[in-house]
Amino acid sequence: MAKNLVIVESPAKAKTIEKFLGKEYTVASSFGHIADLPSKELGVDVENGFKPNYIVSSDKKDVVKKLKSLSKKAEMVWLASDEDREGEAIAWHLAEELELDKDKTRRIVFHEITKKAILKAIESPRSIDYNLVNAQQARRVLDRLVGYELSPVLWRKVKGGLSAGRVQSVSVRLIVEREREILNFKSVPSYRIDAEFANEKGKSFKAKLPKNFSTKAEAEAFLKKSMGAIFKVADLTTKPAKKSPAPPFTTSTLQQEASRKLYFSVSKTMTMAQRLYEAGLITYMRTDSVNLSTEAQNGAKAEILSAYGEEYSHQRQYKGKAKGAQEAHEAIRPTDFSNHTVNVEYDQQRLYELIWKRAIASQMSDAKLERTNVKIEANTYKEQFTANGEVIKFEGFLKVYLEGTDDEDEEQEGILPAMKKAENLFNNYISATERFTRPPSRYSEAALVKKLEELGIGRPSTYAPTISTIQNRKYVDKGATEGEERSYIQMILTGDDLKENKLTEKVGSDKGKLIPTDVGMVVNDFLVNHFSSVLDYNFTAKVEQDFDEIAEGSEDWSQVMKGFYDEFHPKVIDVAENAEREVGERILGEDPESGKPVSVRLGKFGPMVQIGSVEDEEKPKFASLGPGQTLANITYEEAMDLFQLPKELGVYKGETVVVSNGRFGPYVRFGEKFVSLDKGEDPLGTSLERAIELIDAKEKADAPIYTYEDLPVQKGTGRFGPFIKWKGMFINVNKKYDFDNLSDEDIIQLIEDKKQKEIDKVLHNWEEEGIRVEKARWGRSNVIKGKIKIELPKTVDATKLTLEKVQAIIEKNAPKKKATAKKKTTAKKKTATKKKTTAKKK
Repeated sequence: MAKNLVIVESPAKAKTIEKFLGKEYTVASSFGHIADLPSKELGVDVENGFKPNYIVSSDKKDVVKKLKSLSKKAEMVWLASDEDREGEAIAWHLAEELELDKDKTRRIVFHEITKKAILKAIESPRSIDYNLVNAQQARRVLDRLVGYELSPVLWRKVKGGLSAGRVQSVSVRLIVEREREILNFKSVPSYRIDAEFANEKGKSFKAKLPKNFSTKAEAEAFLKKSMGAIFKVADLTTKPAKKSPAPPFTTSTLQQEASRKLYFSVSKTMTMAQRLYEAGLITYMRTDSVNLSTEAQNGAKAEILSAYGEEYSHQRQYKGKAKGAQEAHEAIRPTDFSNHTVNVEYDQQRLYELIWKRAIASQMSDAKLERTNVKIEANTYKEQFTANGEVIKFEGFLKVYLEGTDDEDEEQEGILPAMKKAENLFNNYISATERFTRPPSRYSEAALVKKLEELGIGRPSTYAPTISTIQNRKYVDKGATEGEERSYIQMILTGDDLKENKLTEKVGSDKGKLIPTDVGMVVNDFLVNHFSSVLDYNFTAKVEQDFDEIAEGSEDWSQVMKGFYDEFHPKVIDVAENAEREVGERILGEDPESGKPVSVRLGKFGPMVQIGSVEDEEKPKFASLGPGQTLANITYEEAMDLFQLPKELGVYKGETVVVSNGRFGPYVRFGEKFVSLDKGEDPLGTSLERAIELIDAKEKADAPIYTYEDLPVQKGTGRFGPFIKWKGMFINVNKKYDFDNLSDEDIIQLIEDKKQKEIDKVLHNWEEEGIRVEKARWGRSNVIKGKIKIELPKTVDATKLTLEKVQAIIEKNAPKKKATAKKKTTAKKKTATKKKTTAKKK
């Protein structure tokens, strides 16, 4: 047994570190946190200094047992979790749960997983930083208090199954407020004037008028004044300029740039970065610092001198601008600048190259430019056209990297031909194009991260999970529409010929943008109305400052909790007892037949239209909202149309064809078959011909393509690509097969391979008991009994399980049956009857 035990959070990190240490070191993984607050209770003693009740979850007990055994055999235990607050808390939990001897325990930290960094950390260990631990505890406890107390209020006052969170709810608020800005925005048209001129040598270039005209008449009048006008260069200025590189990446800027250039989601960026870090290829990826160490600067300089030459090198140190930024870590950078690329999985490689380019560019020379501004005058009016050009005289950092931009309207300046003042110019054309003011853009994931950082809300470790949570909770969806067609007018003057064209453009695309759902908007409104302080941007940012002060040792974490809870808890009680139910109801009008109100609101199964109210003797009528319809945008006419559903379209093959709206969207019913309409398709606009087309396509897809062992084989395409279906099994068809022309031999091979795979998957099968153990994804395994499926952690060696052990696992983890409401009612009736009988006897 090795003398030293090193404990890290992940197996990948352990594997990398193991390569750098000798035989005297054993490296083991804790698989993240080994202890946390319980999932089914508050787990915080609010009466005694907000003491958390940490427990080791069932899936971590084997991990703890193994680590405890290893630690007892080791002469020294090195806690090597990440150097942030989460990492410090993991180290603390390990020390507590493993009952480590302080004299035989060392805490080591490093911001890159390289041999030099690991050995240096071992040479300079420290003890656990309890200020950092308390800062993490403060965040965990405060978030638990907010979520645990607010969520039940939402269940009672809005809808069951909802949740609230300190940062998650503020994020939803930002998205909702942006959506309302867009809904209330009134687009105003104007006319932009563009022109193309040629100099005396016939070289063309583009210019524009700095101002727009408000009306078509004004634009047309300007074009008419340009007929026969003489144009010349009124002024020409050329001056040197420079462009400096952006600082190396922080967590948020990496997320933003990976979104712009690689089209990664925030969570994907962090997953890829985590893998690069654990493989020892980049420094720690959760940081808000833009600093580079002297060692890193020297490494970058050496590579720049080698690859590009001395004139491209310029060492810099940057200062962060983010609110509440902590400069403890380095910026994200490669661990070895000589590696321009790395041999890893494709998306990891792309992210690595982006990090390398940004970091190396930050230590390169400014780009030297020459900017030219030309003003062009006409002899028939005072307005002047302007043209701007930019020439790169020395590339500098631009040889490697240019930062992306979120500005969709930003125009790249081109190169202007040589001109001189008073030179006559020939006008090729002048155009007046109708343009419309645009509402603010919806947030992309990266833009939301940028906004949260600007407001000082959250920290590097919180952005990705927050954005994932609000989408998983269905408070926010990602847009998928390409936009809609809009017509506009363009007038073009060529010589003395003025033509008008009617053109169309696609506007309002929300693809990939964050859009609040009806549930998200209703929950947000309820929380803002009743818990404005918790959802206040300044309050949320102030909490982050409190955490920073706790981490520095200048604030007592339990006092911070007390200050918050003493104000928060009474408010929760008051709202729970006195607030009205919030369903986002909006009265649209009156039903012409019954005279009852027509309203739209949030129901048990989502947004719906209602005629009448629950107080009426006659039951209200309900209809689910259709595709693209929301509580905020549906009109009275659209709402009334929904009551035309279900709608009979006609008869096909002797069966009535009906179109309707369901929980999962619009569909066509044909006998016993249900066929979904395409996404965004309006059920009210569906004709019998279209329904027949969908039915035929469904029947064709369901028709057997082969019979194997007297059972039909069907084919189709699903979420994960093409498949065949046989005996209830879905069998993926990979690229080595021609899916459109599968032969009988192909089908048999696919089925036999799948059958063998299913056999190989089973580790244990106790048929009499109806229990089996199967291999699962990611190295895990599942215990299955009927409809019960229990996923076992990676640490369990499923091959060694016995029937008795598996039965114990099922007994412990299987969901307990609840007494039905009917039984409870019967019990109550029995009790009531017994009381009455007793009363009569008396």
